[in-house]
Amino acid sequence: MKNVIEAIGIMSGTSLDGLDLAWCRFENTNGNWVYRILNAGTITYPDEWRHKLSSLHTSDALTLSLVNTEFGHWIGEKCRIFINGEKKLPQLIASHGHTIFHRPDKKMTLQIGSGAAIAAETGIITVSDFRSMDVALGGNGAPLVPIGDNLLFGGYSACVNIGGFANLSWEKNGQRLAWDICPANFILNREAEKLGLNMDQSGMIARKGNIDQQLLDRMNELPFYRQPGPKSLGREWTETNLLPLIETSALPVESVLRTCTEHIAIQVSHALQAAEGGEALFTGGGAHNTFLMERIEALSPVKTVIPDKETVDFKEALIFALLGVLRLQEVNNCLAEVTGAIRNSCGGAVYIP
Repeated sequence: MKNVIEAIGIMSGTSLDGLDLAWCRFENTNGNWVYRILNAGTITYPDEWRHKLSSLHTSDALTLSLVNTEFGHWIGEKCRIFINGEKKLPQLIASHGHTIFHRPDKKMTLQIGSGAAIAAETGIITVSDFRSMDVALGGNGAPLVPIGDNLLFGGYSACVNIGGFANLSWEKNGQRLAWDICPANFILNREAEKLGLNMDQSGMIARKGNIDQQLLDRMNELPFYRQPGPKSLGREWTETNLLPLIETSALPVESVLRTCTEHIAIQVSHALQAAEGGEALFTGGGAHNTFLMERIEALSPVKTVIPDKETVDFKEALIFALLGVLRLQEVNNCLAEVTGAIRNSCGGAVYIP
């Protein structure tokens, strides 16, 4: 039996590149899932929103609550524009929101962008807050993408997404395994901003820099990298553990970018040892970083595969659309084997306008 459903997935990553929207069509024929991205786009954040989202973790509770609602209405408005003119509406919207706090050790995670506001603006069923159920069950609330990797990209030995953070998923003995690898665009973009740029396009600045071996060694020796999975990373860990090493190095931006690029390549290639050969699918903004991908390919034991541009740029939005579909169907969309929770769960708050 074939089931067909259309959904819009929305993703706002920690790198603050912008809001990704992907209108996706899913066909499920007896458990075999096929997808097609019908339309997709990225809305670059205005400076006002970049500032709000990057500084909100230091605000008071009232400001946080107000911005949560304001951001939800803003997302909903952008969705209406994205949908405008289409004869048929999607059955649902699945919005990840923007992470402000992620403290699974305290059983707390917060992604803002009110799902109620999105549903009110669009008139479409909206699923949001995908991580809280898993965190309440003792999980890391991350990574959530592996179930999509399993259902949509199961033919690859491993799937690596390089966004604000790099993460990996692969299958071993019939079980999906996954965890966060290291900070990626979160630190690269931060350094590029010191030069007045949003990013280091294709890694061109890093390519001109020099590796500082002392900084590289100190980053690679951080205890997180020796911990077994499942494990996850967030802004808090990066600001506490990694950024102080960079700031105290007093290196020029070019050398910081070169050293951080090498650090990411080393950690990704090390993580890929688990895939035991084959092909690894690379997606996310980091897949467009030519220099970073050259370094990963030089160090990795697997063949790197970069798919079509839409899948590279919108895979996370695609998979959150799928997670929303699974939530509406009341099918588990969080895998305890990758998050560390006590059991699988069906995460997401549903708003029916």
